[in-house]
Amino acid sequence: MIFDRLKRFSIVLEGTERDGPAAFSPGQAVSGRVVLELAAAARLGALRLRAMGAARVHWTESRSAGSSTAYTQSYSDQVEFLSHRDTLLAPPDNGEVTVLQAGRHEFPFTFQLPETLATSFEGKHGSVRYWVKAKLHRPWSTVKKVKKEFTVIEPIDINTPALLAPQAGAKEKLARAWYCNRGQVSVTAKIDRKGYTPGEVIPIFAEIDNCTSRAVVPKAAIIQTQTFIARGTKKQKKSVVTSIVGDSIAAGKREVWHGRALKIPPVGPSILQCRIIQVEYSLKVCVDIPGTSKLLLELPLVIGTIPLHPFGSRTSSVSSQYSVNLDWLSTIPEQPEAPPEYSTVVSSPEAEQSLAPPCRSELGGILEGPFFAYIQEFRFRPPPLYSEIDPNPTSDNIRPRCMTC
Repeated sequence: MIFDRLKRFSIVLEGTERDGPAAFSPGQAVSGRVVLELAAAARLGALRLRAMGAARVHWTESRSAGSSTAYTQSYSDQVEFLSHRDTLLAPPDNGEVTVLQAGRHEFPFTFQLPETLATSFEGKHGSVRYWVKAKLHRPWSTVKKVKKEFTVIEPIDINTPALLAPQAGAKEKLARAWYCNRGQVSVTAKIDRKGYTPGEVIPIFAEIDNCTSRAVVPKAAIIQTQTFIARGTKKQKKSVVTSIVGDSIAAGKREVWHGRALKIPPVGPSILQCRIIQVEYSLKVCVDIPGTSKLLLELPLVIGTIPLHPFGSRTSSVSSQYSVNLDWLSTIPEQPEAPPEYSTVVSSPEAEQSLAPPCRSELGGILEGPFFAYIQEFRFRPPPLYSEIDPNPTSDNIRPRCMTC
C-alpha cells in the first residue's frame, strides 16, 4: 500500500518552524509547501489544498416547560472569512494516475488573505480559527489528510484620536443596613487614554471618599467580556484579567490614587468587528462596602496590537499632531483692525524686499520645525474686490458741466 511507503506528509508555512505557530495579518500573502516523502515509488491520484477561516459559536440552554418537563435549546451560528481551493497535483487528462519516485517531493502554494479578518480566538462558547488542509488521493483507497492551523491577528492601532482620548467617570452609593442610612461612598477615576497594548502599565488616578461609619476597601481590575451571538440571543462570559487591591479607607476618610499602576498581562486583542463573537475589555474600580453591595465604576478599554507612537498618531495629519502649538490663534481679536494705507506698508524697494519670505540660508535649521510656524497672522481685512458705491461722489454744490460747451 502507498502509506506503507509514505514517510512524511505535512504542510510547512514559510517564515515558521516545522511545528511552530504561524501568524499573519489581514491582506497578507500566505505561502508554504506540502511536503511528501516516499520510501519507494508510488501511484497517486491528486493532491488538493484548501484554506479556510471561520468564526463559530455554539451553546445549549436548559428550559423548563412545567414541573416535570424540561428540554434543551441549542444555539449556533457561523461566519466564514476565508475559502480558497487549489490543486497542487492534478491527475492526467487520460484518466491515468501519477507515479512519484522515492524521495522528497514539495508542492508550493500561495494565497492572499482578505483585507478584513477577525483575530484568531478560542473561547468557551465559540472560536475564530484559520487552517490549511491538504488531501492526497490515491487509487482504490481512502484519502490521506493533513491539517495546519495558523493565526491571524487583526491590527489595532491605538494611535487614533478615539483611542487616545482620556476616560473618566464618577459614581456614588448610599450605604444602608437594616433600613438605616450609614453614609455615602463616592469614587471618581480617570485614565489617560482608552487604548493600550499588552505589557503596558495603566496609571489610575482616583479619589475615594468614605463618608460611612465603616472602613471600605478600594480595588481595580481589568475585565474581559466575551460575547457570543446566535439567533438573536447573546451569551456572555466575564473574567478578571488582572487586579490590584488598595489600602483600607477608614470611616470619614479619603483615599487618593496618584497614578496607581496596573500592568496589562499578555492577553488577546479586542475583537470588535465580528458579527457573532466580540471580545471587549474594561477597567473597573470598585469599593467593597460592608453590609451592602459594591460600588462599581467602569471605564472602557481597547487592547490593541500597535503600541503608542512617541509622537502621537501615525495616521493623523500634521496639523492635528501640532495642534498644541496653535494657541496663538486665541490672541487674534474678533474685530480686525482697519487696513493701513498702502504707502505706509510699502514705501520703498527696501520695504518691499522686507516683505519677501526669508531665504533658506537665513532660516538655517529652523526649517525642521512645523511648516505652519511661518504662517503669518492676518489681522487686517483685505479691501473689497468690487463695489458699486462710488468712493469719490460728486458734491451737490458743484454745477454739472454742460456737454455741449
